[in-house]
Amino acid sequence: MSKYNANKIVIDGYTFDSKAEGLYYQYLLEQKAKGNIINFELQPQYILQPKYTKFDVNIRAITYIADFLVYHLNDILEVVDVKGFEVPTAIIKKKMFNYIYPNLKLTWVARNLKYGINGWIECEQLKKLRKAAKK
Repeated sequence: MSKYNANKIVIDGYTFDSKAEGLYYQYLLEQKAKGNIINFELQPQYILQPKYTKFDVNIRAITYIADFLVYHLNDILEVVDVKGFEVPTAIIKKKMFNYIYPNLKLTWVARNLKYGINGWIECEQLKKLRKAAKK
């Protein structure tokens, strides 16, 4: 069990941090088989701040490890993270990522059968829909 109460799952020999992440992997496999995307990678890593030394203290790099990198037919690269909910650290890393990598699209998706298309929806859209539904 992870720190966010998600159970790890193994699919095709790959270990995913949550069932939702594993389902998104299967979704991407389907999209690739249908010819809707060119390809995808698992767990691409991006440096948000390099390691450095200050006053003889070594400071580790800050990295962002996404769930997937998707190669779209229109040559757009999309970095995708499957989220159950947003945490403050992830929000800060998302801001840093968008600043440092302006040419990469970063998308957070959530599994949602009520609002999602094929069961998936962007987290920002889901937040807006849930807020509107409360009114």
